[in-house]
Amino acid sequence: MPRFSANLSMLFGEHEFLDRFDAAARAGFKGVEYIGPYDHAPYVVAARLKKNGLTQVLFNLPAGDWAKGERGIAVLPDRVPEFRQSVAKAISYAQALGCEQVNCLAGIAPQGADRTVLENVFADNLAFAAEKLEQAGIRLLIEPINTRDIPGFFLNYTDQALALIDRIGSKNLFVQYDIYHMQIMEGDLARTIQANLGRIAHIQLADNPGRHEPGTGEINYPFLYEHIDRLGYSGWIGAEYKPKGGTEAGLGWFRQFAGQGSAAA
Repeated sequence: MPRFSANLSMLFGEHEFLDRFDAAARAGFKGVEYIGPYDHAPYVVAARLKKNGLTQVLFNLPAGDWAKGERGIAVLPDRVPEFRQSVAKAISYAQALGCEQVNCLAGIAPQGADRTVLENVFADNLAFAAEKLEQAGIRLLIEPINTRDIPGFFLNYTDQALALIDRIGSKNLFVQYDIYHMQIMEGDLARTIQANLGRIAHIQLADNPGRHEPGTGEINYPFLYEHIDRLGYSGWIGAEYKPKGGTEAGLGWFRQFAGQGSAAA
């Protein structure tokens, strides 16, 4: 069966961030992911992972000023030096945490900007990051995100992400496929996952509408779990959703999988 990771940026929010590692382990998760570890020293985060026997599944490259609404800087022409410096920072954290993959958020396109210019900047930044990360033994992922939750986000469709990967030509660049975002933007979930499985390094989930836990919306998750399992997907599936009630109360969907190597993100 699939291995699940819980997103600590969304789950167990009743706890302080570092205490969420403990809560995730108690709930039966075996791995974690989140927006980024950068507010804490690497050794502090590593200690929480070790204490709880958790795998660090994924985090993002530094994504700009999150509190001010930035959701990545990789497409921004005036932030190229900052982006490239951030790659080294992400590598240092990933190595300290034993994390084998990081995600690059494209960012929000400035109003009126030439999309061709932004795509060229994005492609150059991804080529740079993919090479540096490959040298460190870390995979680079890119994630299409829906324009309802993040208006103006640059990368929105699976085909758009795959075209960028083809353009760059790196063997170290993959898709992070978020079922919730792609249900909103394009649907056809099962076929898309099957057709592109070799290029998908990580999957995330939430139900739609509401971005709550599986079973609260329209997506047939029992079918998708079995479908993904039949395909032989060997990566993690990140539980990246907003609990409809408390986190613990909303884990009924997960309890059937607990103890099977799931990851909490």
